[in-house]
Amino acid sequence: MSYLITCIDKPNSLEKRLSIRERHIDYLTRFRSKLVTAGPLICKDGKPYGSLLILDFKIRSELDDFLKNDPYSLEGLFEEVIIKEFKKVF
Repeated sequence: MSYLITCIDKPNSLEKRLSIRERHIDYLTRFRSKLVTAGPLICKDGKPYGSLLILDFKIRSELDDFLKNDPYSLEGLFEEVIIKEFKKVF
């Protein structure tokens, strides 16, 4: 099953996001086979304010573990995380 995950940062957390970014990228790299796509959500001023990921996990609990152990989550960056099932057509 594929999942679309939208994560919105807590207000005024750009510095925190940037300080954790390298660990987050390293973490994502370990799950390359599960990633359909991933990247930051960008404000009109060009600065990131959240993340969007599309991931393939057969079992929902594996997705939950992945999200729980992401450095962004471990450091409490997100105000909101929305998870939707996603069907890739193209």
